[in-house]
This record gives sequence, structure tokens and C-alpha cells, in this order.
Amino acid sequence: MKRNKQINIRYALALAGTFNFLSCCAKACLLPFLTLYFRQLGLTPAMTGIIMGTKHLVSLVWSPLAALLSKHYNKRRLVIIASLLSSAAVALLLLLLPPVNVDAQVSSCNVSGPRVGPTQSVETKVLTSSVSPGTTSNETHPEAPVSPSIVTPPHNTVKDTKSLVMTGKPSPHRHDHPHEDTSVVVNNSLTTESSMSSVQTPVRNKRSEVKSSPPQGDKQEGGFDFLGSLKAMDEPHQLFFMILLIASLWECVSCPLEWTVDDGLYEYLDFADASDHYSSTGVWGLLGAALGVGGTGLLVSRLNCLIAAKTPRIAAHFYFYAGLVALILPVAMSLPLHLNRKQDRANRLLKAVQLIRGSPHALLCAFTTLLVGVAGSAVDNFLLWQMQDRGSSELHMGLSLAVALLSQAAFPLLAGRVSKLLSPGRVLAVGAASLGLQCFYYSFLWSSWAALPAQLLDCLSAGALWWAVKVQCEDGAERNVRRIYESLSLHLGGGLGSFAGGFVVQQFGLAWLFRGVAVGLMLWCVFLPLLQWKAPRQRRINYSRLLAAEASEASDSESEQDRDWLDKAMDTDGGNNSYGQRRNH
Repeated sequence: MKRNKQINIRYALALAGTFNFLSCCAKACLLPFLTLYFRQLGLTPAMTGIIMGTKHLVSLVWSPLAALLSKHYNKRRLVIIASLLSSAAVALLLLLLPPVNVDAQVSSCNVSGPRVGPTQSVETKVLTSSVSPGTTSNETHPEAPVSPSIVTPPHNTVKDTKSLVMTGKPSPHRHDHPHEDTSVVVNNSLTTESSMSSVQTPVRNKRSEVKSSPPQGDKQEGGFDFLGSLKAMDEPHQLFFMILLIASLWECVSCPLEWTVDDGLYEYLDFADASDHYSSTGVWGLLGAALGVGGTGLLVSRLNCLIAAKTPRIAAHFYFYAGLVALILPVAMSLPLHLNRKQDRANRLLKAVQLIRGSPHALLCAFTTLLVGVAGSAVDNFLLWQMQDRGSSELHMGLSLAVALLSQAAFPLLAGRVSKLLSPGRVLAVGAASLGLQCFYYSFLWSSWAALPAQLLDCLSAGALWWAVKVQCEDGAERNVRRIYESLSLHLGGGLGSFAGGFVVQQFGLAWLFRGVAVGLMLWCVFLPLLQWKAPRQRRINYSRLLAAEASEASDSESEQDRDWLDKAMDTDGGNNSYGQRRNH
């Protein structure tokens, strides 16, 4: 960038705020509801936790590496545009995967719908659609409400229904007239078609397994071992591995966006000595996320359970995400980016890690953010499952999450008063304790709107906690050190919490997951003030002073070279003058 080029700081800040608003709005349209989509596809809690944990770990490793490579080759704008286009395309690939059970999507939609009564089970839908001519409606089984967590029908139901469809005769386990033929009466085309497809799925799977199983004496090549083993799996595990591959690819193409844009905009404003204004654009991201999650929840809740053919209405989240990504592209192409080759991002991050390791209070802060990340992943992954089991629709979920984001964005208005009452270490403990109270409250939800009051505590559990993390460092240090804390909390802690949380829900249930997280956070909040009191008092992390010291050392060496050159010049000039004077004499 040329020095004589005039920089419009207000225009740059406006573009940065607009980009943060739209990008956070796009992510909030889909990411909070992603685990709900996995649940409707038929994945277990453990499978869902593995997928979400893998996404966090991929982002932990690839985000800084991709940002470093884009800076090294000066391809930041290309990386930004490619990340936007490829993330929207890969996200839509998840809609191509068939669910384990088609009726599970409709039943979960009906349970969460605000105007729909109790849903039928898969067993009842199949049996009521196939009635023999000689029987009356009294012989059909009554309807029974089911939980949305039901994904697969009972074994005997599928077996009996399969015999009914394949042979045209009723099963002796279900009817008292085995000698009469049975015909299928189509009362509802959607119910019958989905029931027939769900019934014939095990038969097709069994046939495909028989055809694809190779002879025992044959040996396949190494490249086809994975595909062969994938075909030999049952349908839920096939779906799990396909989603895991697509989700990992999606994270690889989308995670470089945030770091690359952040580095380019910050260096642009730093070139104009206006980097202190860059932190003001963060609040626009929270407002955009609140609008995205609340607006999408409201719009999706007004749709029918199936929006087109067999497409569930939860697929609308993917379409909203892709549409907003298209709106971000013109803004991304107009972003003012600057490449400062003098700054080495990798060295600065390593120095930030060394500074954190050398401060006991910084280590306590880092461990606290790690625990908060573990607990936050449990809330992010399975809170909507808990709300869905209590009858909440997308409207309740979206508005609850929007209130949490708005309360987090409102904390800077209270930061002045909080700083007068509590020290940053105490605020850190209060933030972690607030998250523990939220988790404990989530384990006792009783209605569709019950989670809404607890979302107001996000002002402390998220806003106050990250404010305390920022105060841990002085001006000039928070950007690099805070990235370390965010990586520990959002990615490393989120990954570990997702893995553990999925298995806990699988074994003990959703309520015990939130209670266990709450107990763990409360115990840490009891010991945290004691550890902070016992820790030796050291100066806060001052990364700017370290950079100033390095700059002063460099300037000292340059000044010494300048003085040496000046001394030599003066000596030479003095010698010439003395020689001239001697010639005149």
C-alpha cells in the first residue's frame, strides 16, 4: 500500500461492521439448529457429539494455519471469496443425505409444532394405512403420543409390516384372520408413501448387503477397503460416516474466513493508526447473530412440516444460510485489506503463549476459559434437544437464543459499574458460576418457554467473562492473547465437551448432562478465588511493552550504526580541514 494513498477510516469501519453483521447472521441461521437436523436424520447423541467435536478440532488446527498461508502468499481476498462460496455449497450437501427413518422427521416436526396435536408412532401409521377388507376400524391400533427422540420403530413392528407388504397377507402376530388377503388402502398419500419407504428400507439394505458382500477367498485392493467396509455397515453408521466427512470438509473451507478477514482489516486500520477502533465492530456480530437466529426461528416455525415433496422444513435453515452468504460476497470483495509483511503472526502467537505460561493468574484464566468451553459445548449441542422434548418449536428456540445474544451484547453498558464493584478475577468467577446456574436450570425445564428467563444470565456468563479475559491484558496485548483464550475455550474446550457430552447423554440422558456440568463449574468457582489469592502477584501480561522493548533494541542498534557513521564522517571531515590548514600555512 502506498503511503500517499488517503485512507477513509469511517468507510473501512462501516464495511467491517457490515461484514461482521452479515457473516454472524448467516452462521446463526444454521449452526445453532445443526444438531437438531442430525437428530432428525436419526443420529444418536454420541454420534452427534463426535461430529461436533471433530468440527471444533479441525477449526483449532486449520484456522491459524490457513490465515498464515494466505498472508504468506498474499491471497487473502481469494481465500475469503473461496471460503464463502465453498462453505455454502458444502453445507447444502448435507440435504442430499437420506434419513434413517422418514417418519421421524415428520413426527419431530409435529411434536415441536405449536398447532399440531400428539403425533402417531411409526407403528401406528403403517398399521392404520393397511387394513383388510374383512376387518373394521375397531381392529386398528389406537394412536399413541411418542417422544421426538424416537427414531426407529420396534423390531417386531417392522418385521410384521414387512411380511404384510411383501406377501400381501396379514401377520399372525397382529391379526386373528390369517386366511384373508389384505389390500393397502391409501387414506393419506404422504403417510402411506413414507410408511412404505420406511418399511422397504430394511429389505433393500439386506439385499444390498448380500450383493455387496464379496466371497471369502477374494481379496480387495487397499483403495476399496474403506468403501467395502462402509457398504457392510448398517444404515445409521453409513449415515454417520458420510455426515462426518461432509462436516469436516465444511469446517475446512469455512474456518479460514474469520481469521483471514480479521487480520486483513486490523492491519489496514493499524496502517492508519486507527486499530483501537476495530474492537467496536464486534458488537455488530452479536446483533447480526441475534437477528439471524431469532428471525430464522420465526420464519421456519410458520412453514409446514414438509415444504416440498419429502423435504422437511428444517432444511430452510440451510437455504437461508446460502442466501445470506450470497449477500456477503459483494461486501467481501469491497473489504479494505492490507498486508504488513513486517509482522510475523506465528511469532506473536508463540510469544503470547509464553507470556500466559509465565503468569499464574493468566494460567488460571486459561483453565477457566477451557472449562467454560467444555460447558458451553453442552449447551450449544443439546439445549435445543432438551427444549424440543418439552414441546418447544423453532420459534421458542430462536427467540431464546436471540435473547441470550442481546443480553451478551448489552454487557458493555454495565462494564463500568461492574469494574467498580468487582476485580477482573472475581468477575471471571462470577461469569463461570452464572453458566453453571444456567446449566442447572436447563436440567429442570418444564414447558416450551421455560428456557427464556435463564438466557438473561448470558450477560454475565458470556459478556462478563470475556470482558474479564480482555482486562487480563493491557492495551496492545488483548488481540493475540485473547485469540489464545478463544482457541482454548471455543475450539479445544468445545471439542472435548462435545465428545464427552454426547456419550453422557447416550448413557444418562440430557438432564444429567446439564447437572453434571453445573456441579463441575460450581466446584471450580469455589476453588478459583482461593487459587487467585494464593497465586503470586505479578504484573499483567503486557505484550505491547515487549514489542516496544524489541523496537527499542532495534532502534538502539540502528542509532549506534548511525553514530558510528557520523563519527567516521566527522573524523574524516576534521582530517581534511587540518590538512587544508597545513597547506595554507
